[in-house]
Amino acid sequence: MKIGILQCDDVQEKLQPEFGNYPQMFRDMMLQIDPQLEFAVYDVRLGELPADIDDCDAYITSGSRHGVLDGLAWVAELEDFIRRLDAGKKKFAGICFGHQLLAQALGGAVEKSERGWGVGMSFNQIDVRKAWMEPFKPAIDLVVSHQDQVSALPEGFEVLASSAFCPYYMLQYQNHLLSVQGHPEFSRDYSRALTISRQNRIPPSRVREALHSLSADVDDLLVMRWIINFFYDR
Repeated sequence: MKIGILQCDDVQEKLQPEFGNYPQMFRDMMLQIDPQLEFAVYDVRLGELPADIDDCDAYITSGSRHGVLDGLAWVAELEDFIRRLDAGKKKFAGICFGHQLLAQALGGAVEKSERGWGVGMSFNQIDVRKAWMEPFKPAIDLVVSHQDQVSALPEGFEVLASSAFCPYYMLQYQNHLLSVQGHPEFSRDYSRALTISRQNRIPPSRVREALHSLSADVDDLLVMRWIINFFYDR
């Protein structure tokens, strides 16, 4: 299987020597699960998008420091590409920014959440069990870093996982579109470094909560396995 990584941001330059860049994070984790996977990287900020949706078997987005509401031209172009993927029933997984963009592209709504920053570990229950959720757990805990949230679902979307803080945490549409607000590609060490680098923008109490939450176990490999299972599921 060939997976197209739709890159929507870079890791901060000062953090790259230790953690690498976002495409590397995805490749390293996914290859732990399936060493036969192949990858193509498209920096969508530079206008790089596949000429044909069939250039890859499935696509996944990175997160982004930019928001889906920022009015950027490349964000609108990526929305159009997501609608092409939907029309072609092509497998797609949206991560964080991509989760929100998928909802917006297909008629949902995204807002800056009144609940504030989601940082550190998020704790979520599974509301709908799918066959590709193997091995199964009734709850998934993932690193997050976001202010915006999906606030209204597009027609036909299912909520697969939720929490009080993020009611629309994991979504699926039919058998080809999947998205999650959390970051399965982020390690706890990277989340810690990222949170500290943003502490001038995040309320101090939320920073403390986030750093303490990172002592919890994380379901990063499990959720990435689920995404790969979803890509293979026909």
